[in-house]
Parts: sequence; structure tokens; C-alpha cells
Amino acid sequence: MKIPVFILAGLLVHCVFLVSIFDIYFSSPLVHGMTPQQTPLPPPAKRLVLFVADGLRADSLYELNSNGTPQAPYLRGILENNGSWGISHTRVPTESRPGHVALIAGFYEDVSAVAKGWKENPVEFDSVFNESKYTWSWGSPDILPMFAKGATGDHVYTFCYAAESEDFGAQDAAKLDLWVFDHVKINILMAYSMQNFFNSSRSNQTLFSALNEEKVVLFLHLLGIDTNGHAHRPNSREYRENIKKVDEGVKEIASMIDHFYGNDGKTAFILTSDHGMTDWGSHGAGHPSETLTPLIVWGAGINYPQKVTSQFFEDNFLKEWKLENLKRLDVNQVKMSQKKENTLSFLFTPFKPLSDSEQINFLKKIRLCIQQQKYNEAVSLCKTLINLALEGLSYYHTYDRLFLGLSIAMSFVGWTTYVILVIIKTHTNLTKTVPTNNKKSTVLFYGFAFAGMIIAFFLLIQTCPWTYYVYCLLPVPVWYAVVREIPVIQDLAANVLSLRISQSIGFLLVCILGIEILVFSFFYRSALTVGLLVFAGWPVITQLWVQAKMLSIGLSTYVVSSTHDSLKNKLGLPLLNQIVSWMTLVSSPVLLLLSPTFLFQRLFSILLSLMSTYLLLSTGYEALFPLVLFGLMFVWINMEQEALQHYGLSLKPKLAVFNFAYAVDITQFRQLHLDDVRRSFFFVSFYWLLHSREKMSLFQKDL
Repeated sequence: MKIPVFILAGLLVHCVFLVSIFDIYFSSPLVHGMTPQQTPLPPPAKRLVLFVADGLRADSLYELNSNGTPQAPYLRGILENNGSWGISHTRVPTESRPGHVALIAGFYEDVSAVAKGWKENPVEFDSVFNESKYTWSWGSPDILPMFAKGATGDHVYTFCYAAESEDFGAQDAAKLDLWVFDHVKINILMAYSMQNFFNSSRSNQTLFSALNEEKVVLFLHLLGIDTNGHAHRPNSREYRENIKKVDEGVKEIASMIDHFYGNDGKTAFILTSDHGMTDWGSHGAGHPSETLTPLIVWGAGINYPQKVTSQFFEDNFLKEWKLENLKRLDVNQVKMSQKKENTLSFLFTPFKPLSDSEQINFLKKIRLCIQQQKYNEAVSLCKTLINLALEGLSYYHTYDRLFLGLSIAMSFVGWTTYVILVIIKTHTNLTKTVPTNNKKSTVLFYGFAFAGMIIAFFLLIQTCPWTYYVYCLLPVPVWYAVVREIPVIQDLAANVLSLRISQSIGFLLVCILGIEILVFSFFYRSALTVGLLVFAGWPVITQLWVQAKMLSIGLSTYVVSSTHDSLKNKLGLPLLNQIVSWMTLVSSPVLLLLSPTFLFQRLFSILLSLMSTYLLLSTGYEALFPLVLFGLMFVWINMEQEALQHYGLSLKPKLAVFNFAYAVDITQFRQLHLDDVRRSFFFVSFYWLLHSREKMSLFQKDL
């Protein structure tokens, strides 16, 4: 395969790998056309008041101050005396729109919403607001319109502040929450006054009647905590003060609503959050600080606090928060899936714990317990049935995951094998050309073609989506290309077997250890320390420590320094800084193309180009990360040059004149060596270190 064709094939294969992630792990959970279901029992509440404190962590609300006082006195009093509490476990991506869709619509929306910044409806969906008689909502223009847009009829009303108000550097972000509370309380310099709304409704019979209807929802979206967390971090004074202001606002709103309805006891209140936030002010990933959010409910239909002597949770939050004697009720933000319908009957494996007969048995037992007034047993059976239903939904939603995952895994392993064989053919003394045997080649081609036809027919009779054809047929041409390189594999096996057994086993164990460390570091970032220690100790082990020099680049940026001071003083982003930033962002990649094409000069230009862009996205110590990373990589390149001298190779003169402007045959430098495996581990470790650092970036904001 020629190099251009090889590169094009690689791009296509990796595009398939990327798209497959969405089909396998992020398929839409929605099923349209289903018959709505409802309970015949009357609801205990006529109306719901939903407070969503965007970006509020569970520990930030529940933990006590150093002097033993609560962060939110009113809400603390509610959970101790009037309502129930717990932790709402969110799910990745911990962003605002997915979190609100999960809370209000009851599902994790289609992942394709990421292409629209989580601000548009990629698919139609139902929600609590749509099923309500009337909904009034106040808050962010990024959240409220998406529920009004998808609602049927004209019964979801939104009141939003200007999008420009969400500039977290210009002022105290708590003003966003005060805006919401003010529009629910008083009509002072505001166009849409909710205090006036409640007071004037007495004289407006239509509005008064609407407010006294059943199935009324009042939704208050409070963005200030999230914005202050991004700007000042969750442990800051601004973040804690914002929580106190929200606590005071919730207290006033709850009192006002109860007074308006004459304390009829028909109002239910919920306070929760869409996601949490890390200590460095970001969210989006799956750290507990991002996925654990508070849940406090009180009012109509809600149990009063239940005293308990002991309760078991894997965490130690109960003791830390001094709430070990109050029953904690944790919930998942949502779990929902779809049923598999297209699989052939003789291939389909149903969810056995909830087969048709098992469903009937469960319902009979529950009805029998109710008739015999064994209500505790009935409740227990209902909980079991609910858990089984959730497991069944997950089972059907992920029904094809193993099948598609194996297909993609086969393609990935096959492509990786083929790339290794191509590299070996190009850069070693092994077989350069594959002997042609027309008869065997023809049999091989028709054999793989027949396998592809069988797979396509199998997918066709199951009416699978066209993407399934791509995922399942991709292994056929990939492995066909691998099998054609059998002579190279045979030569490689012969060379490996010619080595000493101890050397081969030791090399294999080192490779396995390196791979395991990389995999382990995906779950535990601290494992990267092992890789860094290897980098530091390798020059000493190979007696090249004298050549290990740290390259440093002195770069100071007025834009970064002044922006940091401006944000700290809550003065916003200066216009001059914005102009300079945009000019730098646009000019950096252009100037890179105008830089010299020699190896080290081009690499240094890449450093400066990326460094300037990275600095503009930083306001603290994280700006030093790319400088240190590139310095370390430059040192690594020089160390590798010195290491090659041990094999009688000196590439310094050749590397110095290496020019990207011309097509250069890499094989003229040298051929592959066993030590190149170690170099590949080092390179992957550099990449993984960069990826890990990016996930911890300070300004990972809502998409």
C-alpha cells in the first residue's frame, strides 16, 4: 500500500472508531410514539416549586463551618425539621444542559447535543414542564428556552436576564440569583416583577385562576453559584457567600408562596443541583465533587425527617456533616433506556428477571399484600420491581453494546497489527515485498468477500442501521490486509525466536508493565508519577545523565497578568486585552507556517505558537505547564540522540539539516531497533500526561 493511500485509509478507519463511540456508548434513550401513562391516584401536591442551584456541590451545602454553624441555616433547618434530604448522583457529562434535561425531562439527552453546545434540542422530548398545566420559570437564557421550545401549546413561560449578565469576571455573579429572587418578589426597576405578578393576580381573574390550577410548576434557575465557582473556585469566599444568599432567597420565596396560597399545604418544594464542581473550578468529568449534588425536599407529600440509629454508606459524609441520625435518601439523577425490537426472535435474549410471567407474578403479589394490608411488604416488592425495571431498561439499551464493541475491537486490533507490519517492512531488513501467489491471493480475496456477504446478510434481515454495516464490515478489509502480510509475520517470528529466551521474556514483561501503567493511570492519575520517575531515572540508568539539560524559555505576557488582576478585582476583561488576545490567536498558526522548515527551528516555532495560545486560556500557574512539557520533550530528543551513539549511530548532523520542505526517506537515517519500543512508550506517556493535564484545566466551562 502506497503512503498516501495508507494515510487516507488510516484517517477513515480512525473516523469510524471515533463515530462508533457515540453509537455504542451514547445512543439516544428516547422512544417516540409510546402511550402516556398516569396513576389514577390524586397527587398530594397541587403545585411544585423547583430550585436548581447550578454548580452547587453537596459538601458545600451540607458541611458545617469551622465554628459549627451551617452554610445555609434555613435549608439546614428544613432537612432537620420539615423534610427529607440526600445526595443526587449525576452522570457524565456533568454539564448544565444535560443535568437539567435529566432533572426535568427524566433522561440523559442525545449526546449529539454536544455539537450544539448543549443549547438546542437535537431530538424532541417530553418534560415535566410540558405535562404541567402551567409553568413559570426564571433564570438563565441558556437553560429556560430549551424547555419552552419543546413544549406543546402556550403554557410554559420564561423570564430570563440578558446573556451578557453571565460574564463572571465583570461583577459578583450572585447578582444573577438576586435577579431571579427579585423577579419573584418585588417590582423594583424590573420589567417582569413576580411580586407584582403575585399581587396583581388578585385583580386579574385569568392569572389568578391559572395560579390556582393543579399541576402548576414554578422553576427558579440559580446560576450565580456556578459562575462564582468558575471565577473564584468553590472554596472561595464568593462561592460561600453566594450559598448564603441563595439560602436567604429560598426562605423568602417559600414564605411568600405559602402566604399567597393561604398555607393550604398543597405546595411541594425541591432544591437540588444539576452538577457539582471540582476544587479548581471546573466540571464536565466524573469526579465525586462533580457528580454529588444536594437534594432537599419538603412540603406536600414529603415525609418529615426520619430519625435513625445507624445507616450505612460507603462514604463518610454523614459523620462529616453531622447528619448521621437523619435518614439519608440518595437518588440517581435518572436512568432510562429503550427496548430492543429489531433482533430476530431466535437470536433475541430477553431480560429474564422481568419476563411476562414474572411481571404478572410481581403484580399479583403486590395487590395481594395491599388487600391483606401488608403495606410494608407491598412497598418492598414495589422497590424490587422498580430496581428490576431499571436494570431491564439498561439491559435493552446496551443490548448491542457487546456485539458492536467486539466488532470495533477486532478492527482496532487488526489496524494496529497492520500498521506495525507496515513499519517493520519499511524500517527493517525483513521481507520488503510480499511474494505474489495469484492462486492463494484469489482464494484469500474470495474468502474474505464471502465472510463480508454473510455479515451483511445477517445485518440486513435484522433491519440494522447503516452504521452497523460500517462497524461490522470494517474488520473484513482490515484483517484481509493483515493476512496478506503473512510472510512478514513469519520473518518477524523467526527473528524473535532467534533471541535468547530470557531476553524475550524480560522484554515482553516490560512491555506488559508499561501498558498496564498507562491503563491504570486512566483511572488513577497518581500512576503518572511512575512514568515521570522513569523519565527522571532513565538517563542515570543509561549513564546519560550528564547530557540531561533542561531547556527553558522566558516568556511573560502582559495580557495574562493584567487579565488576572482585572478578574480578581471584578473589573471584567479590558478591551485592549481582548484585541491583543484575538490578534494573537489568529496570527499564531499563520506565523507558524512562515517559520523555518528545519527540524529544531520548526519544533521551537510550534512551541511558541502553542504557548501563546495556551497562555491566553490561563490565569494562573497552569500557564507554566506547556513550557515545562515542551522543555522536557526537547531534552528527551537530545537524550535519544545521545543514546543512539551507543549503537554506533550519530544522527545529530542529519537531524540538524532535516527539512520538512522536502520529501525525505526516513529509512536513510536508520532502521528499527528494539529500543524503539521503549521510545514509543515514552511518547505515549507524554501524550497521556498532556491529556490528563487538560482534563484538570481551570476554565473547563459549560459547553
